[in-house]
Amino acid sequence: MTTFDEREKGFESKYKHDQDIQFKVHSRRNKLVGLWAAEKLGLSGAAADSYAKDVVASDFEHPGDEDLVGKILKDFQEKGVKSSAAEIRKELEHKLPIAKQQVMQAG
Repeated sequence: MTTFDEREKGFESKYKHDQDIQFKVHSRRNKLVGLWAAEKLGLSGAAADSYAKDVVASDFEHPGDEDLVGKILKDFQEKGVKSSAAEIRKELEHKLPIAKQQVMQAG
């Protein structure tokens, strides 16, 4: 194997690792936002955890965050919780560094 081949494999490995970390951070952020939303909906314990899992799963429907924002906003409206898409997006931004720190600490 040439040095070039070894270097290429190294870059591929790093890219795969970075993508894996990014996915974990994104999923953790969504869970944290789901728990935040669950609290606003008056859920706690197992019901809050279950809701957070539903929020995480909702993000797999379409690329981007709009499916997740739409789910939470719809749930808020159904329960009479005052909120906006902008507030939910702000919470997504706020939870991102927290999620990154948690994933990095988990190793």
